[in-house]
Amino acid sequence: MRRSGILLPIASLPSAYGIGTFSKEAYAFVDFLKEAGQKLWQILPLGPTGYGDSPYQSFSTFAGNPYYIDLENLCKKGYLTKAECDSCDFGNDEDFVDYEKIYLSRFRLLQKAAQRAFTTKGLDKSADYKKFVSENSYWLEDYCLYMAVKNGFGGVCYSEWDEEIRLRKPAALKKYREKYKDEMALYRFIQYEFMVQWRALKSYANENGIQIVGDIPIYVAFDSADTWANPELFQLDKDRKPIAVAGCPPDAFSATGQLWGNPLYDWEYHKETGFSWWLKRLAYCYELYDVVRIDHFRGFDEYWSIPYGDETAEGGKWCKGPGYAIFDAMKKQLGEKQVIAEDLGFLTKSVIRLVKRTGYPGMKILQFAFDSREDSDYLPHNYTKNCVAYTGTHDNDTTLNWYRTLPRADRNFAKRYLNLPRGNKKVVWEFIRAALASVADTAIIPMQDYLELGGEARINLPSTLGINWKWRMKKDACTPELAERILKLTKLYGR
Repeated sequence: MRRSGILLPIASLPSAYGIGTFSKEAYAFVDFLKEAGQKLWQILPLGPTGYGDSPYQSFSTFAGNPYYIDLENLCKKGYLTKAECDSCDFGNDEDFVDYEKIYLSRFRLLQKAAQRAFTTKGLDKSADYKKFVSENSYWLEDYCLYMAVKNGFGGVCYSEWDEEIRLRKPAALKKYREKYKDEMALYRFIQYEFMVQWRALKSYANENGIQIVGDIPIYVAFDSADTWANPELFQLDKDRKPIAVAGCPPDAFSATGQLWGNPLYDWEYHKETGFSWWLKRLAYCYELYDVVRIDHFRGFDEYWSIPYGDETAEGGKWCKGPGYAIFDAMKKQLGEKQVIAEDLGFLTKSVIRLVKRTGYPGMKILQFAFDSREDSDYLPHNYTKNCVAYTGTHDNDTTLNWYRTLPRADRNFAKRYLNLPRGNKKVVWEFIRAALASVADTAIIPMQDYLELGGEARINLPSTLGINWKWRMKKDACTPELAERILKLTKLYGR
């Protein structure tokens, strides 16, 4: 089945109050996707973000980001007033997210909403709320306590908490649950509202023929409820500090590699438990999404292990991952699910074998194709049907800015290969055309490329902090004319 879609993070939607949310603009984007003949909407991870604002460094692998809750929806429920929302400073730049201002404003409003929901609306007594709390207790209670205690210690990572609660001693857990029961109630409310609003948006997308492509980071953050509550899952010492951490070796993105800092899994423990925690995590993903893109797929074959405390990733080494066993367990328990394997970077023969054995489609990025010195697997004539073609991803520059900065020999190669017209701006649609025309069963194009935007619209520059995850789409960007132009190409190439 040939199909196509658009990559646009929730945070990048144009909506009121500083950041994209599950608002009317999200529903309008679904309408745009339908008008443009698309079948997929790819987003980034939905988890709550911390320092650096990266969706790949979340306080929980299960929880949802409080920023994505639509405040206008809370006003309709009587939990907030428009005047209360309008009185907060969320930043006044429609093009970029101001995370600091949103952090300082959003939680105050959500606290007011929670108080009204419980005291005047009786939400905590509703059957739907009780069902949500009960069904998600296996992660929800640890997450709520983690966030409450974290706030109580001034926001520091759990490794800096008092020993009794850092090591989860039973008396300490009882003490802090009582101490922070009101704060825990707030976080339960936030997660309930997140899920109610997300399910409604996803249902609307599905009813209109749009499937959601979600994204699961292979690793969890060290500063997370997952690591604190489940230390046995990770390579930690007796003080709950990492023995080694995750990252990538030096490559084209970074001369010193990428030091992510996530704790590494104790894969022997996971095997002994039949990958129980992973299967819960994956099953939860399929409650949120229709298709799951598994980030850093190579890490299941081999992972880069960096000694804890190293300042770069250069001193790491390759270690064996769980291999096919985890996907065998997944298929037996969950059945055949739609997966995209993020198999980018240097691929060894064993990684290629693993991807092939799973049957999952890998990713082909056009921006990686045009190295004039060698033939590339990313050139469309080398694609197979079972792959997903992209012009670029959230880690790439926009195609327009990438093309502008290409070395001359590579640009000339691209011109010859795609028969590109003169003028930088005209070329973007030819790259889009190449992805859509390819034999790849699925093609996904970042929204910035359809809008022919430059480097100002880049989502993420790997190995940097403070400049990422901020771009927002203008509110009038999704025009009927653009939808019609996308639809014509989509029909032309049978998607």
